[in-house]
Amino acid sequence: MERRSSSAGSRRRSWTLRRRSENVRFDEFGFAITKKKGQKLLHRCHDYRYPQLSSVRVKELCELLSYWNGASFLCKNQIERFIRMGIPSSLRGRVWRCLLSVDNMRQTSHFNYEACLAEVRGPLVDLGVSEYGILSAIATLSETQNDLEANQQQSTSLEMRFAVDDITLFRQIALDLQRSFPTHRSLLGNSPEAIEGQAKLFRVLIAYARYNPEVGYCQGMSYIAAVLLMQLAEEEAFWALTTLLDQPQYVADLYDMNLSKIQHQVKVFDQLLKHRKPILAQHLESVGVLTVDFVMRWFLTLFTSLPCWDSVLAVWDLIILHGLSAVFRTALTIIDLLEPRLMELNDEGAILPLLLRVPVDVAQYTVLISALWNMEVQDWELKCMNNLVLDETLSEPTPERRTTPVLPRA
Repeated sequence: MERRSSSAGSRRRSWTLRRRSENVRFDEFGFAITKKKGQKLLHRCHDYRYPQLSSVRVKELCELLSYWNGASFLCKNQIERFIRMGIPSSLRGRVWRCLLSVDNMRQTSHFNYEACLAEVRGPLVDLGVSEYGILSAIATLSETQNDLEANQQQSTSLEMRFAVDDITLFRQIALDLQRSFPTHRSLLGNSPEAIEGQAKLFRVLIAYARYNPEVGYCQGMSYIAAVLLMQLAEEEAFWALTTLLDQPQYVADLYDMNLSKIQHQVKVFDQLLKHRKPILAQHLESVGVLTVDFVMRWFLTLFTSLPCWDSVLAVWDLIILHGLSAVFRTALTIIDLLEPRLMELNDEGAILPLLLRVPVDVAQYTVLISALWNMEVQDWELKCMNNLVLDETLSEPTPERRTTPVLPRA
């Protein structure tokens, strides 16, 4: 009876998504626009205000990318100048490929992306599941996982344990695919584009879990991979993901299987906030708002919950250029812009929604990105805050509450 109910629910959801995808328009970045005036889909703004480069500047950027040398200080200095001016949407994929050395990663690694996918398809076939229908297979995966775990109590075979782990991973990724940009045309509904988009995202995430089993798959990765797939071809997105998550100069200090790294970085930001804005930090604490309550979501998804997608992409340009320090800069900038409103509120129920759903007038490009370039966070400053956290951890370890968020739909 439960299995029949799950199947019926899946069919109803599929029908609803199909109708929704057939009846909406999409903005220039691929996000759905509702027809009803004043109605918004999941906190998305479609009034983009990013700058347009002149044809001369575009030509200069193309020339820079054509002779790009990632080890050259001059190249990175020049690319920062263009990022400050605003990267054209048509060239952003090329810029990210250069900054992340995607081609070099692919050529020098012993990992074979296609061979990995071929290995993954074996268990999928055995389970009767297709990568092109992974969302509709969640109920099936859950039931199979429960059956195997029950049988595993009577079996200690390595093969059985591996099968359970495999299914657990498939199901976890499939569940997170539902939350990752459900209003973007590449993931919305049952159109051929969306089915292919969901399959690509599933493949990239599964491949990364196989590529780096020590990290595997954790919350937030589906958002990161989805953004990369919006800008890059599938295998390019995979290598870009491996660079972002594995290389210390990017955001390797944010992701691990048990979320311990990001919990540490949230504590570092908490110290930074107390150092930079002691009055605001004290105010938030007095009303019961902890830094972990909002910063963890920002960090895990690299600010993709911001309502203005042109701002999100500009933030990502800076993160890909400067790594973790740009993540701290962005968070501090948002706090700085919201500070006057936060100081006027004295209730956790009013403050948290403001932080978790940053208002459009703060997140829009002309406000947020201008402020971001004026915000400085030095490496030495972050090292000092990190040392403070380490000292506190050694002297007086205390458990943090609400450290594992349920990520919202973006």
